[in-house]
Amino acid sequence: MAGYSPQIKIRQLASAKVMIISSSWHLDICNDLVAGARRALEQAAVKTISVQFVPGAFEIPLAAQYAFDAGFDAVVAVGLVLKGETPHFDYVCQGVTKGVIDVSLKYGKPIGYGVLMCNDLDQAIARCGREGSQEDKGFDSAIAVIELLNLKNSNS
Repeated sequence: MAGYSPQIKIRQLASAKVMIISSSWHLDICNDLVAGARRALEQAAVKTISVQFVPGAFEIPLAAQYAFDAGFDAVVAVGLVLKGETPHFDYVCQGVTKGVIDVSLKYGKPIGYGVLMCNDLDQAIARCGREGSQEDKGFDSAIAVIELLNLKNSNS
């Protein structure tokens, strides 16, 4: 694994509206990522949590834009892109990453980025947060959103 995540106290954000957006490929992994994100948001007492599934990772940035247009304060983006035998993997990974950054900066709203980009299914399982996993990227991505919303609120 890449390292150890920082220990961050989960602050309360009862008034926040957060959308979890997940791709639909490898739904078993994606459901684990969504569960981790939801768990973090619930620990932060977020009362408005919605989940939206989109066909693939490439659709996540536009779905995030729709969520912001609908009044959500933040998005947690999760999904899985597995490397195959063609360069398609590289283009999808670059596109979703750039798209998420562009939408977040355009709206000035946080997007927690938990889209896994793995060489194989074992790497995804190790990061998806299910029992026995070494990491929980859904949870971690929601924590990033919580921290950024708190930072924004403290600067307002």
